[in-house]
Amino acid sequence: MALIGKAVAHGAVTIINAISCGLGAALGISLKTSALVKLTNEPGRIEGRILSDPKESPRLIEKTVNCVLRHFQVEDEYGAYVETSSDIPIARGLKSSSAAANATVLATFSALGESIDDAALINLGVDAAIDAGVTITGAFDDACASYFGDIVITDNDQRKILKRIPVENYAVLIYVPKEKAYTAGSDVKRMRLVAREVKALHELALSGEYWSAMTMNGIVYSAVLGYDPSIAIDALFAGSIAAGLSGKGPAVASVTLKDRVNNVRELWEQFDGEIIETNINHEKAHTLS
Repeated sequence: MALIGKAVAHGAVTIINAISCGLGAALGISLKTSALVKLTNEPGRIEGRILSDPKESPRLIEKTVNCVLRHFQVEDEYGAYVETSSDIPIARGLKSSSAAANATVLATFSALGESIDDAALINLGVDAAIDAGVTITGAFDDACASYFGDIVITDNDQRKILKRIPVENYAVLIYVPKEKAYTAGSDVKRMRLVAREVKALHELALSGEYWSAMTMNGIVYSAVLGYDPSIAIDALFAGSIAAGLSGKGPAVASVTLKDRVNNVRELWEQFDGEIIETNINHEKAHTLS
């Protein structure tokens, strides 16, 4: 017996990092993660593989499948094999965990032939991420931007969406250093020192000045975490609308008019790392036939 489900969810970049104060905002981007879940007749056995980065732990996707099976009370009926493949660099602040959780939840639902409302689905992925230890706040803002696309502004502590904002289809350039930075290892105490300032930036984003909030959030967190803010400043100099550290880093994201992409790229080529060009995602996470 084998029931199979497939799904895809997208990555995101930070507008407001919620770690300091529990209030967040994120922007969906077109980088994506696909998941395949095959249910088996071996209850209690869930095996995961990350095809695009085999050295990474599959703990999150395994926990996610288990979370869904428990939700439907069929964990004593099914086991599962789950695999993901992604073009989102892992542990760089580009919401790879949220995308993997969302895609895996959707694929497991598809394999079971079940459906659920969006909020409950997102929360299952957030619960699994907390259980797997890959997030500090639950990353509800990242999960929502990954799932819905565009800009999502949230209260992470309450798991509440405060505002969803459709935005123009700007280009997004991402500078990705070689080193990784796992959220679980972040210095939360240092980040909480700027909670008041980040709350003010969250209000700025809610008022409609989300691009300014994104830039200032990046500068604040770069200072706290010891990253060089000149990478983002160079993007602004080259004509970006907004630029800043994404998540806990080390990646820097730049929202840019399409005719300024080459200007930003030329300045960023002086830094040692990869430059990824993508777009704002407007597409909801979905199952695949």
